[in-house]
Amino acid sequence: MSTNNEILKGQILDEEMLLTLGELSRACTIHADWIMDLLDEGIIEPSGRDVSEWRFPGICLYRVRSVIRLQRDLGVNLAGAAVVLDLMDQIEQLRTHLHVLERDL
Repeated sequence: MSTNNEILKGQILDEEMLLTLGELSRACTIHADWIMDLLDEGIIEPSGRDVSEWRFPGICLYRVRSVIRLQRDLGVNLAGAAVVLDLMDQIEQLRTHLHVLERDL
């Protein structure tokens, strides 16, 4: 019988958490310029007028990490990743709607 001594690491994603550009960059271990590319594609969107005031909600951390995985594992470009994330959002909305409808039956 073998035992698995792997230690799982993770971070609890708080939807109310706000990250600066630097914090988001460090959390995802990517360069801030690449995050700017994600902004250009509409994948993430900060609040604030100017770069020094930008704050990214916690969901942006999930979205950036998803794009990293899509690129690394599937070779998807940023435009493709934007489409995939939009479709994933729509699926989640449909699941939520379906759950509400099933509950009301």
